[in-house]
Amino acid sequence: MQATHLRVHQFAGLLPGPRLIVTGAVHGNETCGTRAIERLLQALDSGALRLQRGTLTAIPIVNPLAYQRGQREGERNLNRNLRPAVIAQDFEDRIAQTLCPWLAANDVLLDLHSFNAVGQPFVMLGPRNNSGPLEPFAHEAAEAAMAAALGPTRIVEGWLSTYALGLQRRAERPHHGSSGSRRQSLDQDPHYGVGTTEYMRSQGGYGVTLECGQHDDPNAPEVAWLAITRTLALLGMVDAAEVDLHQPTQAPELLQLYEVVDREHEGDQFAKEWVSFDPIAKGQLIGTRNDGTPVLAPDAGRIVFPNTRAQPGQEWFYLARASERRL
Repeated sequence: MQATHLRVHQFAGLLPGPRLIVTGAVHGNETCGTRAIERLLQALDSGALRLQRGTLTAIPIVNPLAYQRGQREGERNLNRNLRPAVIAQDFEDRIAQTLCPWLAANDVLLDLHSFNAVGQPFVMLGPRNNSGPLEPFAHEAAEAAMAAALGPTRIVEGWLSTYALGLQRRAERPHHGSSGSRRQSLDQDPHYGVGTTEYMRSQGGYGVTLECGQHDDPNAPEVAWLAITRTLALLGMVDAAEVDLHQPTQAPELLQLYEVVDREHEGDQFAKEWVSFDPIAKGQLIGTRNDGTPVLAPDAGRIVFPNTRAQPGQEWFYLARASERRL
């Protein structure tokens, strides 16, 4: 039976304060956020955690169709090209028509995700303050403070600007957009890099994506839980004495995405089995094109989101290097 509704929980403190929305299972096989939000609901109902001010909105399962199927997507990736559709063409469009007003009605977003490969949790951070055309923003300090408070020691910035670079190159290729399929037309849409946090910023708010660990990591729901409660404490919505605020002693590693490389042919192959955030040296062989051309790292840094299943014309991997930004 196909899902027909979203389950949304809202709690209103008796004192004025921020409006926070917490989301889980934007991708249906990423359930750590769902488990943490269910724990949050129990804690608030039992009085173990007390909301003192502001409004808390929690959506434990944002994509119920994908969640029912135990897979990343229902009919397409909800966390791309997120905006209210004029005419809904798929299930995720219908979700967006309901989800986007909820996002716009809040000030802050914590979006909880997980990833496929083994690795440590990390936070995706938005842009610096700017008035440019791509992602104008005015809450850099507040968003950076939120990212630093969540607990993970790896923070990544530069998503939308790097994705836009790849999109521009894709558009310049011969025969670009000739197939006309729904999925490929979305992949070529200028808004395709926009997901939950990007949409939140476009509505005047701010927020971060927290990748809590590998999908099946038993500790990932705990990472999500700590992030929720620390965000509530940071915003002054709960008493900090009720929250575990212990932080790692090392400063977080801050990385800047700067390059995206598409797979051009099914014969393009990686030089090794890369794991996201593996270190790479300048000039190191990353992979080989179908015609034998080597793909070399232009700079020292890390490989991010390597995708052995990427279709020709889609992102094959990203590159990141140390950021000069200070939180």
